[in-house]
Formats: sequence, structure tokens, C-alpha cells
Amino acid sequence: MRTSAVPHLCPVGLEPRTLRLEVFARDADGQVKEGVLHGPDGRWYPIIDGVPCFLTGILQPDFTEFAKRHDLPLQETTAHNAAEEQAKTNTTFSDKWRRFKNYGLEPKHQKFLLGWYCEKFGLNDLDELTKFHARRHRILECGPGSGFNSRFMAEHCPGTVFALDVSDAAFTTFENTRDLENCFVVQADLMEAPFPDDYFDFVIADGVLHHTPDTRAAVEALFRKVAPGGEFFFYIYKKMGAARVFTDDHIRESFMKLSPEECYKACEGLTELGRELSRLDAKVTLKKPIPELEIPAGTHNVQRLLYYNFVKCFWNEAFDYDTNNMVNFDWYHPHNAWQHTEDEVGEWLETLGVSEWCINDANPNGLSVLLTKPE
Repeated sequence: MRTSAVPHLCPVGLEPRTLRLEVFARDADGQVKEGVLHGPDGRWYPIIDGVPCFLTGILQPDFTEFAKRHDLPLQETTAHNAAEEQAKTNTTFSDKWRRFKNYGLEPKHQKFLLGWYCEKFGLNDLDELTKFHARRHRILECGPGSGFNSRFMAEHCPGTVFALDVSDAAFTTFENTRDLENCFVVQADLMEAPFPDDYFDFVIADGVLHHTPDTRAAVEALFRKVAPGGEFFFYIYKKMGAARVFTDDHIRESFMKLSPEECYKACEGLTELGRELSRLDAKVTLKKPIPELEIPAGTHNVQRLLYYNFVKCFWNEAFDYDTNNMVNFDWYHPHNAWQHTEDEVGEWLETLGVSEWCINDANPNGLSVLLTKPE
């Protein structure tokens, strides 16, 4: 952690700029490898392997040895009521991002993923995407995974980028962005993000909020962190047709009970199905729609038709086999994986007083929401 991050940090219940940093060890490049942030109320927050941790209650790792080593008082903390549900989901993503540390950082990955961000934001190309970030002064990304997007944003904005993750992905992101002086990483629950309200001119949560116990509550929590006039982007799963919902529920009920290792293995059949159908490159033309299954008329790639309407069998030639399999694992193993409709999102935003927002048509399985917070 760079010491320049400290003035930005503001745990729930504290006033801004009241944390005091105590350093125990630094890396060769001067970053705080191990230390503690002291609050004026006596609470303390450890910095371990360069990442400050603000997790509480059941989400918090065991800091007993850390406290003994640095002569700190043991402290009990409590988390919000839904934290137990979040802890179950953390198992999935801590394992995922320990395995796939280079996801999004390879050139073939970036061509696909950054192109998809253009679609999600309603932009035409990579040049517009870089300009989109170039006007930012303070960015918060929740759920950065490998940190590839945090890195891209930090490289193209004149201000600071904070990456927040509740899982061990925080450590992967830190290692993948540690050379950037304007990029900082914290481990925290987004429901208790350790920053002042009305603080960031851009907040992004891509494929994250539907993995919390309550998607709407997560939207509201992050909306509070957006500065008036700032923008907030979130991508969440879209409520899909009856056949896909039935299949997903059936598979997820079985796969959620597995260990991560067992679930990766169980997903291999789905990944193989996606690969073989994709490589067939077969198409079918439907003259009539099937409204009951939400299948439109028109020409469909067979793999996409099955993928969007019947079962998650992801395959993309930009990724190797294990990464494709991880995408299917990502869908079926997490404890929380909610789906929503455009009407639901509209109701949430109306309640928040948002009048300027859009949903970009980037993916039939998701809702890409970009809004501006009223000034």
C-alpha cells in the first residue's frame, strides 16, 4: 500500500482523514508491506502483503497472530446481517482469482474484454474508451478480479483508482497493479466501503452486485459513494427465459455444494459442449419467435442459441480451455447469483432519484446500466 492512499480511506463510523498509519515493514519500492491503520476510536485495520483489510465479523480473517506480533489489542467486530451469505460466495471468488491471476492481462483477452466494455458503456471503440476514463479524477472499482480493468483505468486517467474486493482477489489485483502510483487496493465489503460518501466521479461494479446477498441494497450502497454529477456503471445478470432459468437452478443446486476443485471438474462437460458447438459454427433460422422461451425470430448461431436460452456452455477462442471452463464455473458455483429485469432496475433508480440513465444492449444475458447521479 502506498502511503498516499491513507487520506482517502474512511471506515464506516469515522470521519475522513482521521486514520493514523503505523508501518512495520516496507517493500523495496517503498510500499507498506505490513502495517496498521489506527482509528481515533481505538479500532485498528491491518495491512498485510500490501493490502489494508477493513473486513468485519464473519468476513474478517483471523488476525490473532498479527495482533500478537505487533502488540495490538484483540478486537471483536460485527458485520451486517447478510455477511454470512456473502462469506459463502467468497469461497468461490477467492479460489477463482488465486487460479486465474493473468485473466484479462493477455493481449487476446484484452481485445475481447475491452471491446466488451465499449459495448457496455455505449462507446464505439477503444479510443472512446480511453477518453471515457481520461476525464476521471477519482475512480472506485468493486470486484476487480485480476485487476486488469483497474490497471487499464489507472493508465488512462489523470487521477486515482481504488480497487475494492471482499475476497482474496484483492491480493491478486495488488500484485498486478503495484507498479502504478495512482492505483490502490483495499480488501473490504462493498456494503461497508471505507470511503466517504459522495466521493468518486466514477464507480464501476462489473458482474459483481448480483453476487451479493441483495443486489438492490448493493446498488444503493455504492450509489452513496458516487459524487453528485458523477457516473455509476453496474452490470448484473438479466432474468432469462423459462428454460434457461430451470436449467440454471437445477445445475446450481448441485454445483454449489461442491468444493471449487470439484466444481471445475463438473463444469468440463458444459465447456466441451460449448467448444464443440462453437467450432461447428452452425446456424439456424427461425421464421417465428418462441415468446414463452423469449427466443426471437431470425438467424441464430446454434451455440449462442443454446447458451442464451437453455444452458451456460460458454466458449470463446480468445481464451484457453481452463479459462473458458472458469467462466462456466463462475456462473454455477457462487452461492449468490441473482437475476433481474429492466423494470426492477428502473424502480431502484427511480427510488434513488436518478433521471439520467441507460441500459446498453451489450449482452442478452445481462443488463449494462450507466447512470449519472443528480447534482
